[in-house]
Amino acid sequence: MGNSTTNQFTKVFFKMLNLLIPEFSENPLDAFANGNVAICVIDEDGNVYGKIWGDQKVTGRNFYKNAWTKASQVWITGMKTGEYEKKLYNDEFDEEKYGISKPDLIGWEGGQPIVLKDGTILSVGFSGFRGINDLAIVTKAVMMAEGQV
Repeated sequence: MGNSTTNQFTKVFFKMLNLLIPEFSENPLDAFANGNVAICVIDEDGNVYGKIWGDQKVTGRNFYKNAWTKASQVWITGMKTGEYEKKLYNDEFDEEKYGISKPDLIGWEGGQPIVLKDGTILSVGFSGFRGINDLAIVTKAVMMAEGQV
């Protein structure tokens, strides 16, 4: 997928997130963000796409920082956040393998590699809901953007 195709996909993907954010925000356990959420997408070439929702700029900035950290960790390791940390702390590989120091890890769920129908791999981080729903909203929005729902 070239940059222009990735640009087009992310526009549609972000529109699907626009539709889903209110639905996910209705869950009382995820309402803490008050609609202030953020996403970061990194393509295989290192191009970054992002969006912040909500009216609280500082909260959005903080959620975007988390989303970027999640996405960049996925981009470096190829693994979901949370999964990477489990493997590292179970001594399945050395800390030096990926160059991310333990204090710089983000162990929360919400970062994941996404493989599109055409085989393109995107590293995605979402922040603003509980980790399980950070993953779920991205998965659902990708399926909608690709016409699978």
